[in-house]
Amino acid sequence: MAKIRAAIVAGYFYPSDPGKLSAEIDTLLSISKPEIHVLSITGIVSPHAGYIYSGRTAAYAYNLLRGKDISKIIIISPSHREYFPGICIYEGDGYKTPLGVVEIDRELRDKLVDENRIIYKGIEGHKDEHAIEVQVPFLQKMINEFKIVPIVMGDQGKMFIDELAIKISEAADDKTLIVASSDLSHYYSKNEADELDSVIEEDINKFNYEKLQNDLEIKNCEACGGGPIVAMMKAASLMNKKNAIVLNRSNSGDTTGDYSGVVGYLSAAVY
Repeated sequence: MAKIRAAIVAGYFYPSDPGKLSAEIDTLLSISKPEIHVLSITGIVSPHAGYIYSGRTAAYAYNLLRGKDISKIIIISPSHREYFPGICIYEGDGYKTPLGVVEIDRELRDKLVDENRIIYKGIEGHKDEHAIEVQVPFLQKMINEFKIVPIVMGDQGKMFIDELAIKISEAADDKTLIVASSDLSHYYSKNEADELDSVIEEDINKFNYEKLQNDLEIKNCEACGGGPIVAMMKAASLMNKKNAIVLNRSNSGDTTGDYSGVVGYLSAAVY
């Protein structure tokens, strides 16, 4: 019997009804048109809050996937609810959303965990984690046939980031997309959040993942998925893909109208 990871935040972070979910994503995509067009795309950064807050920002990145020849998608997520010293790839057969089940790419997963003590198969970090799940419906809307490799980083230290980046660069091919799932600063005033989040925006636009990692370590900025972003960018660099652009940046106050304590969001593309 197949082991399928259920949709945990359907009805909370996004609609649980398939028709309403599909329509909401269509609306978000229609109002979030990026100004650039790229022939091929290696990675994206996408936020992972409820769609009402960060869906529009995410849609800027997902719009770039339209018509692209992508069949394998590596989704890298932080672990919000549990710490573990390693990087866990879901051991099951699929991830379910209201739009259906997406199959796990077992072959690509096996390449990533082969002879590795840091990256392994399991369920740690996957049971209640939303940061991967909220990306999947967008992918289901944009790409016809694909498989995923859902990865949760229990530790975002440099050793773990570097190992993941190297393994991805060795295992990925031209039909592989890397999704880094991350929000930015949490619960600062709008002005304070802008100051922190602009550091990440500048580091990404300059494709300076080493500076981004250092800025995160010394608290010049904040991102719950900073490790996934750096790992995606370093993997892309190792694959000789070194162009990056921030597509949109926003915060929760844009939805609530309350700018006294906001959460920052950003979408970007590496191509």
